[in-house]
Order: sequence, then C-alpha cells, then structure tokens
Amino acid sequence: MSDSLTLACPHCLAINRVSRAKLGDGPICGKCRQRLFTGEPVALTGANFNALVGRSTLPVVVDFWASWCGPCKMMAPIFAAAARDLEPRLRFAKLDTEAEPALAGQFGIRSIPTLIVFRDGREVARQPGLLQEAQLRQWLEPHLVQ
Repeated sequence: MSDSLTLACPHCLAINRVSRAKLGDGPICGKCRQRLFTGEPVALTGANFNALVGRSTLPVVVDFWASWCGPCKMMAPIFAAAARDLEPRLRFAKLDTEAEPALAGQFGIRSIPTLIVFRDGREVARQPGLLQEAQLRQWLEPHLVQ
C-alpha cells in the first residue's frame, strides 16, 4: 500500500498527490491553491468524471440520482451528511442521470438511487436503493482510507 494517494482537485481538475498521513490536514491543490475537500459531494459531469473518478486512487463513492426521483431526494441529505463526516477518507460525488445519460448507461444504472464505490477508476461495490444513515455508513466502512 502506497503512502500517498492521487486525486483531482474538484475546482481545477489538476491531479495532486497527498500523503495518507496528511489527508486530514486540509490539503490544498498545488495548482489553484483551493481545498481538495469541501465536505460536500462533488457534481460529476462527462467533462470531469475521468479526472475525479478515473484517476483517483482515493476511493470515490458516487450517487447516481435524478431530480424527479423521490427516494433520491430522501437520500440526498443522508449522502451530504456522510460527505461532511467521512471526507477525506472517501471522496463523495453525485451524478445526475438525466443530465449525463451516457455515463449512467456506461455503468448500467437501471434504478436510482444507485451508489457505486470506485477505487483506481474501477467499480468495487454497488448498492441500489435508498439507504438510511446507519446502513450507508456500514456499507462504506470497508472502503474508508485509514
């Protein structure tokens, strides 16, 4: 296991290397000098998906959702609370399946909400459906960077 992780800046998409030991110290981007973690889920698009998910060695949990979906609306504050509490041990991101149907199709999203954990750009876990806070935290526990 490497002592450092690579992750993209959510603001400028520059790739940064961060020591595992310094993840909790509020790391900033080497290019734009903004914080690498905001405590909020990052909005994913076709333009930033590869940098934020594909090139990250830090696990990324993605919430595939849509604005018309009732369970997605119920899940949103639970997911946001998990981002506040668990970043930087995971990156949290949301992908609007209506705005990005090609990405939703690429990952075979058949129902929403669906959560997928990516590590090194590869899917390592998937959970369809609404999760309550305790269920979400239990499901994410094995993927947290220590």
